[in-house]
Amino acid sequence: MNAPSPFARRRRSPWIMIPLKLLFIFIALSLMMVVIYRFVPPPVTWTMLLDPNGITKDWTSLNEIDPDMARAAIAGEDGKFCSHHGFDVDAIAKAAIHNASGGRIRGGSTISQQTAKNVFLWQGGGFVRKGLEAWFTVLIEAVWGKRRIMEVYLNVAETGIGTYGVQAGAIRYFHHGAGKLTRAQAARIAAVLPLPKKRAAVAPSGFTRRYGNSIAARIGVVQRDGLDGCLQ
Repeated sequence: MNAPSPFARRRRSPWIMIPLKLLFIFIALSLMMVVIYRFVPPPVTWTMLLDPNGITKDWTSLNEIDPDMARAAIAGEDGKFCSHHGFDVDAIAKAAIHNASGGRIRGGSTISQQTAKNVFLWQGGGFVRKGLEAWFTVLIEAVWGKRRIMEVYLNVAETGIGTYGVQAGAIRYFHHGAGKLTRAQAARIAAVLPLPKKRAAVAPSGFTRRYGNSIAARIGVVQRDGLDGCLQ
């Protein structure tokens, strides 16, 4: 049997190089965006652009947001935020077991994962999106650090219909900025985060009210145990 000629090998090589070049371009672009957003507020996200209700947002630095808001986010969304490196393996495993048994779907995503998804990707599931989310989570953990991740999260997370960020949410619900949030108000906004189109922070009832009260009680625990220490 004759061996392939060197000309045949040269003809095949471009087909090998194309995916490698595309991969290199993707890595370079994603790194560039992550570095830029380390210093510059993300101007808009895919979630915002695809929202038929419009966009109401007002970027606010973490220094100007009441500290209880970040504590409420940690209490409600990611208790190990300051101690993990982007992924909470235990939470992911528990969520998978819970969801397999039926009932209310529970997520295992950390604040870092949610931030990566909200800033760079689209909503919804699928292995491709999850894989990209993991990639961007690793990048922002390495480049941004915890304080920047929390700052971006609190500014891009959907807090109501067509409302993004805790500053816009605080004005919408309580008619004042995020710097003047009470502990109860911060907890109510945090309770809205998982389902912002179906929950409201004003006069909440049922599960939202109970969940908000639970988060309000845990804010003190977050502060006492230093679970927000990486934000100081």
